[in-house]
Amino acid sequence: MRDIRLIDHVFHPGALIGPFTSANPGLGGVCTFVGEVRADAGVELLELTHYAPLTLPGMHELADSAFARFALMGLLMVHRVGQMHPGEPIVCVSAAALHRRDAIDAVDFCMDHLKSAAWFWKRERRDGQWHWIEPREQDARDLSRWQG
Repeated sequence: MRDIRLIDHVFHPGALIGPFTSANPGLGGVCTFVGEVRADAGVELLELTHYAPLTLPGMHELADSAFARFALMGLLMVHRVGQMHPGEPIVCVSAAALHRRDAIDAVDFCMDHLKSAAWFWKRERRDGQWHWIEPREQDARDLSRWQG
């Protein structure tokens, strides 16, 4: 089962995970990561913009890479764009596999790529002012683990 979505509205991760798990009978394990807008001091909104001709096709290519690299039964990847408030989910990645390591590693692989090599630009509003969020060095290091 493969479910890759780019959405512009609030979603409820729990409502996605149950059907995803049910769609993968015989699985040995499911690993899920949900990223939310951090409630850092002063953050009013987070906004993600993207380049539409590349974003969803790129997410599908990432899913292809995850299926090729790990023994997966299913992959769920939902990413939100637009304006989000602290505490709202941004991304949900869930992998189903016969063995836990494939599920865990597939989620980690997808998140490292979504965080560092994806087609999203982030900015946050604090005290009424917008500020672009630059990639962190740690994100690049995390992504480099999967090279080669």
